[in-house]
Amino acid sequence: MAKSEATKTIRVTLVRSPIGYEKSQKATVEALGLKKMHQTVEKADTEVIRGMINKVQHLVSVTE
Repeated sequence: MAKSEATKTIRVTLVRSPIGYEKSQKATVEALGLKKMHQTVEKADTEVIRGMINKVQHLVSVTE
């Protein structure tokens, strides 16, 4: 991984509640560090984080 990739971050915001969705999706939202509605966290732009975001793309908003 190049240094420029390691310093890239993305902002993930919870825009819909995970209530009523599968437990695994709720767990993924919590693993991203999102606990409350409209909460924003910054995460490293890695394949693992992108996969987690892809799983709950209907619940979150992503800003690069």
